[in-house]
Amino acid sequence: MKQAVLVTGANGLVGSKFTQQFADTYDFVSLDISNPLNPVDITQSASVLKALENTQAKHIVHYAAYTDVTGAWKQNGDESGIAYKVNVDGTKNIIAACEKTNKHLIHISTAYVFNGEKEGLYSESDELSPIEWYGHTKAEAERAVTESNIKWTILRIDQPFRSDTQVRPDVVRRVAQGLTDGTLYPQFTNHYFGPTYIDDFARVVDFIIKTDTIGLFNASSGEKWTDFDFAKLVNETLQLNGTVKPGDLDNYLRTLDRPYQRNTAMDVSKLKSILDFELLSVKEAVKTVVI
Repeated sequence: MKQAVLVTGANGLVGSKFTQQFADTYDFVSLDISNPLNPVDITQSASVLKALENTQAKHIVHYAAYTDVTGAWKQNGDESGIAYKVNVDGTKNIIAACEKTNKHLIHISTAYVFNGEKEGLYSESDELSPIEWYGHTKAEAERAVTESNIKWTILRIDQPFRSDTQVRPDVVRRVAQGLTDGTLYPQFTNHYFGPTYIDDFARVVDFIIKTDTIGLFNASSGEKWTDFDFAKLVNETLQLNGTVKPGDLDNYLRTLDRPYQRNTAMDVSKLKSILDFELLSVKEAVKTVVI
């Protein structure tokens, strides 16, 4: 008999890979407002509590989030906006329900909880320092989790991509599309991020469930890439024959009226020290991508 696992955001870019990859391992119970049989609105506490009370599942993987960074910025400071309601209120409702039903919350977070000013890789000991509204809502959600009395795990990712296609294009496919149709903007040589291979991340979530591991873990690739170098990697690996032009982040920032993190790459040595498998390098992971 398969183990039941609750999942929010099971239809999203990251969550759908987990449910697809481990369909033979777990009996997934999707907590989604669009679920035709049992709609669950995470922004409504009663809806969440009812869903958690009606299952024997011991774990809930919370992928659901408002992740449109630009859209979130347009809601800056608005705690009644959808970004805050989903990312903060939704998470707090799940925490409250977990407290009453004794469930383990595996919360998916982001490198955007940092300000991007660090030159090296961000570690789990670095303080939360968000500079825009999306990061602020995710940081507030993290604080709600860590200050709760429940059993919890937080996994942070950054710029995800997967081997197969999904309705929402990921970082590799956005670059590939731009290279293919000639619309790729100049790529920054002085902006850094840590691509996250979703196929491996699904295995990380499975490991956390199997081992009942708790705590805070950065869970990206552990590598630091510039936009320019990453675009060149995609171009060469997928043999797209496009043109990658260098761009300057400082010049771009002069055109913005909002903050922009310079670096979101994270150190994953803490996670690697406990895993029972090796994470693929970014270069090896991009080789698996099917356009």
